[in-house]
Amino acid sequence: MIDAVLAAIGAGIFVLIYAAYLVYSILKAPQGSEKMQEIAKAIQEGADAFLKRQYTTLAPLAIILALVIGYFIGWQTGAAFSVGVLSSALAGYVGMMVSVRANVRVAEGAKQGFARALALAFNGGAVTGMALMGLGLVAVSGLYAIFGVIPLIGFGFGASLISLFARVGGGIYTKAADVGADLVGKVEKGIPEDDPRNPAVIADNVGDNVGDCAGMAADVFESFVVTVIAAILLGSAPGMPAEYASYPLLLAAIGGVASVFGSFFVSVNDKKIMNAFYKGIIATALLMALGVYFAIARMELFLSALVGIAVTVCMFLISEYYTAKEHKPVQSVATAAKTGAGTNLIQGLAVGMESTGLPALLIIFAIAISFKLAGIYGIAFAAAAMLSLSGIVIAIDSYGPITDNAGGIAEMSGLSGKVREVTDELDAVGNTTKATTKGFAIAGAALGALALFSAFAADAKITSVDLLQPAVTIGLFIGALLPFIFSSMLMTAVGRAAFFIVEEVRRQFREIKGLMEGKAKPDYARAVDISTKTALGELLVPGMLAVFTPLVVGLLLGAEALAGLLAGAIASGFLMALFMSTSGAAWDNAKKYIEMGNFGGKGSDTHKAAVVGDTLGDPFKDTAGPALNALIKVVNTVSLVFVALILKYGIKLI
Repeated sequence: MIDAVLAAIGAGIFVLIYAAYLVYSILKAPQGSEKMQEIAKAIQEGADAFLKRQYTTLAPLAIILALVIGYFIGWQTGAAFSVGVLSSALAGYVGMMVSVRANVRVAEGAKQGFARALALAFNGGAVTGMALMGLGLVAVSGLYAIFGVIPLIGFGFGASLISLFARVGGGIYTKAADVGADLVGKVEKGIPEDDPRNPAVIADNVGDNVGDCAGMAADVFESFVVTVIAAILLGSAPGMPAEYASYPLLLAAIGGVASVFGSFFVSVNDKKIMNAFYKGIIATALLMALGVYFAIARMELFLSALVGIAVTVCMFLISEYYTAKEHKPVQSVATAAKTGAGTNLIQGLAVGMESTGLPALLIIFAIAISFKLAGIYGIAFAAAAMLSLSGIVIAIDSYGPITDNAGGIAEMSGLSGKVREVTDELDAVGNTTKATTKGFAIAGAALGALALFSAFAADAKITSVDLLQPAVTIGLFIGALLPFIFSSMLMTAVGRAAFFIVEEVRRQFREIKGLMEGKAKPDYARAVDISTKTALGELLVPGMLAVFTPLVVGLLLGAEALAGLLAGAIASGFLMALFMSTSGAAWDNAKKYIEMGNFGGKGSDTHKAAVVGDTLGDPFKDTAGPALNALIKVVNTVSLVFVALILKYGIKLI
C-alpha cells in the first residue's frame, strides 16, 4: 500500500509542477494591443465575479453538510468532505483563471500563424487538465494515507456536490448569455457573432469559461476521484487480495504521468487539428497501457484497464462522427434546415436519439468483458483506467473555450481578416472537441456511477435488486424520472435567465443612441451582472433535488428501494445525457456548416432556421445534458455516504 500511495503523491506533485510550468510559459506570451487587453480584462473580471459569488452562495450549504456528516458519520468523513469541496472548487478555479488569460495571448499568437496559436490554446487547456489530475492524486492518496478507506467517501461527496453546482450554475449562465446574445444580435439585428455592439457579447465570452472550463473541470475531477475511490472501496472488501485496495491509486498515478508525456505529441504542421489531438490521446493511452503492464502484475486487471482505455478512444471516435461538420449526421441536420426550422429540429432530435446506440453498446461490452475478467472489481478498475486519462482529455476540452474567446477578442478588437481566419479555424475544431470530450465525460460518469452503485450495494449488504418487490419498482421509476425533472428545471432556468438578457439587450439597443451604428459603447457589465444573478438564483433547487431525493427514498422505503432508484437514475441519466449533448452539438455544427457557405450561407433562410435549432441545442448540450453527469454521481455518493443511517433509521413504508 505504501508504495502505491507514495507513487500517487509523487505523480500528483509531478503533474502539478508541469501545470505550473505551463502557466509560467503562457503568462510570458505577449497580450497584444491595449484594446485586446481591455476586452480580455472584462472577461476575466466577469468570470472571477461569477465564481466568487457562486462559491460564496454554496459555502453555507457546504459548511452545514460538513457538520452534519461529521456529527452523524464521523469527523474524519466530514473533514474529507471539506477537502473534496475545496479541491473540486480549486480545480475549476485554477483552470478557468488560466483560460481567461490564455485567450488574449492566443489571439495575439494568431498573428504569428496557426502553429503558435494552437500551441498556446492547447497549453492553456492543459493547465486545467493537469491541475485536476494533480490535485486529485495528491488529495485522494493523502487522505487514504491519513484516514484510511472509509472517510474517502466523504471526499467523493464533497467533489460531487461542487461538480453538480458548477455544472448547473455555469451551464445556466453560459446559455442564458449565449441565447440572449444570439436572439437579439443575430436574429433581430442581423449582426455577426462576437460583434462589439452586442451588449451581451462579454457575458457570452465569460459563459464559455464558467460553463465549458470550470464546469467541465469540476465534473471530470469528480468523476476521476469518485471512480478511483469506488475501486479502492471494492478492493478493500473482505476476501479481496490485499493489493487490490491500492492498485487504483497506482493506476491513477500512471495515467497522470502518461497525460503529461502524451501532451508533447500534440502538434501540427497543417490544419488537421483533430489529428493532432488524436495523436496526443493515442500516445497517452499507449504510455498508460505500457505502464500498467509493468506496474500491475495481474493479467486480468491489465486487460480490464485496456477495456477502460479502449472505451475512451472509442467514445472520441463515436462522438466526433455524430457532431463534426465533416460527417453525415451533422450535414443531415443542416440539409433539413433548407425546409425550415421545424424540419431542422426534427432531424436534430433524431440524430440525438440515434447517437445513444453505439455508446450504450460500448458500455455494455465494457461491463461484460471487465466483469468476466475480474468481477465487479474489474468493472470499477476499467472505469478508473478510463478516468485516469482525464488530464489529456480535459486539456483538449478546455482548448475549446480558449479559442472561442480568442476569436471573440479578435473580432471585437478589429484584428485583420488573416488573424480571424486562424482563430475561426481553431474555434471550429473547438466545437468538435467540446462535443467529443462531453461524450467521454458522460461515459465516464456512467461507469463511475456503476462502480459507486456496486460499493453502495456491498455496504448495504444487497446482493440483488428484486423488481418483484413494490418498493424497488417504485424506486426504479423515481430514479428514471429524476433526470427528466432535473433537466426540465435547468431548461426552464435557462429560458427564464435568457428572457432577462434579451430584454436588457433590446433595452440597450433602444435607449443607447448610436449603439447600432457603432458610435456608442454598450454596458457590458450590466449583462454580465444579470447573467450572474439569474444563474445563481436558479442554482439551489435542482441541487437540493439531487441531494435529498435519495435520502428521502432510502429513509422512507429502505435500502433496496434506494438501489432501484440508483439503477433507474444511472440508466435514464446516461441515455438522456448522450441524447441532449449530441443533438445540441449537431444543431450547433449544422449552423456552422451553413455559415461556411453551404445552402446559402450566413443570412439565408436556411441559416435562420439553423439558428433556431442551435438556440434549442445550446441548453441541451451545455446545461442540462452535461449536468446529468453530476446528477447520477451525486445520488450515488449521497447514498454511499449515508447508507449506515438509512440502514439504521429507514422505516420501510412499503
